Amino acid sequence: MKIAVQEEAFDLGAEANAFAEADTANGAIVTFTGVVRDLAQGDLDVIEIEHYPGMTEKALTKIATEAKERWSLGDVLVIHRHGRLAPGDRIMMVATAAPHRKDAFEAAEYLMDYLKSRAPFWKKEITGLGADWVAAKDADEDALKRW
Repeated sequence: MKIAVQEEAFDLGAEANAFAEADTANGAIVTFTGVVRDLAQGDLDVIEIEHYPGMTEKALTKIATEAKERWSLGDVLVIHRHGRLAPGDRIMMVATAAPHRKDAFEAAEYLMDYLKSRAPFWKKEITGLGADWVAAKDADEDALKRW
């Protein structure tokens, strides 16, 4: 299991390849990469992501461990960036490996839903008009209810 909270960009291909090659007992590998998207108005300069070091890694490790216990997973990878990110930058990556695809897909969705709603990150969108903290969305909270 790898949990990384980092400011620097990550190499999606290298991370996915290393994860896939780590264990040949898994028949399914699911990866998801989140990308900073521009606002509907097209005026996002950057998003600033803040977190509390130590607390964040502990929370991500806990949820990844829960996913491994709930589904038959061989491995889990969670990478989440912090700092200033521009539209198009990769913000996070989740990968799950399991003997069968159902567990890998469900666990990946579970982790993504958790990261979107409960992970201790705070996001501020900065445009030419100012800055606003990103509020929680009802749809993201509703997604957690299925788990």
